[in-house]
Amino acid sequence: QVRLRESGGGSVQSGGSLRLSCSASGYIDNSYSMGWFRQAPGKEREGVAVIDSDGITTYADSVKGRFTISQDNTKNTLYLQMSRLKPEDTAMYYCAADTSPLSPRMVGPNKDYYNEYVPIENWGQGTQVTVSS
Repeated sequence: QVRLRESGGGSVQSGGSLRLSCSASGYIDNSYSMGWFRQAPGKEREGVAVIDSDGITTYADSVKGRFTISQDNTKNTLYLQMSRLKPEDTAMYYCAADTSPLSPRMVGPNKDYYNEYVPIENWGQGTQVTVSS
């Protein structure tokens, strides 16, 4: 069983920065892909940034150039460095881990299929990010 715990959320003004962390425990190894997803009130959950087991990262267009996903070598901790935050970044941010690649949920012809019909194996409880204008 994999347990994920997010931290680092908070309230910032537009243009500010935050770094989210996700601590992973349990049986997780280099075969896992990990990523950050977010859900704003009244909106569907969306992928923000993922890093597959091969180390390749994929970002949502809305955060490219502003957010950076990274992880430590043991894969015990996943990070999301968020810069130049905007009010539209306000959401609950969730950490996810899966034995399958997460990038197909971000880009490609099967994106909608994966997000609607293939559940992600492991989720954290979420951390709230609020950006004020």
